[in-house]
Amino acid sequence: MAFRGPKVWLWRWRRNPLKRRADVVEAWVVLGAWALTVLAGVLAGWATARSVEDGLARERVEWRAVAGRLTEQAPGKASTRAGAASGDRVWAKVDWTAPDGSAHAGQVRVAPGSTAGTRVTIWTDRQGRLVTKPTTADQARVRAALVGVLAGAGAATLPFAGARVLRTRLERRRTDQWDTDWARFDALRGKPTG
Repeated sequence: MAFRGPKVWLWRWRRNPLKRRADVVEAWVVLGAWALTVLAGVLAGWATARSVEDGLARERVEWRAVAGRLTEQAPGKASTRAGAASGDRVWAKVDWTAPDGSAHAGQVRVAPGSTAGTRVTIWTDRQGRLVTKPTTADQARVRAALVGVLAGAGAATLPFAGARVLRTRLERRRTDQWDTDWARFDALRGKPTG
């Protein structure tokens, strides 16, 4: 096992007669890669989060709650429990009139056993198509933050991976240079090393 000694910070940037050009190049590669990784991650994450939050805010403004009526009885039996879980929902056909007066039909999730003619609240977009209930401002912030973090991490992997590949090549080149230098030294000494 090799002795490593104490950790010396920024050793590639200090004056040293044994420092090679490859050490300086690697120092700049590492610095540039970290800066680019952080910059790419932050910018991509911020831009994505902003875009998602703006889109969800636009949905809150444009989507409207509309009253609809079930056209048939919903499958299943009506729940006798007070406050049945929201997961206890089934698909049923519903009709509604869009704000422009046009008639529409579709399927929405309702409580099991709901009778035909029951009023249900549905959400529609500007064209009168069914959509889900828009997110609240708090839900939108959380969703945007999560998507932004994922996008930032994804964008940061590209410069990070590129730097790792470049450092591997530099390391291989440095090792080959060491082999060449040792062979030259052995020739001067007149003995093989090893």
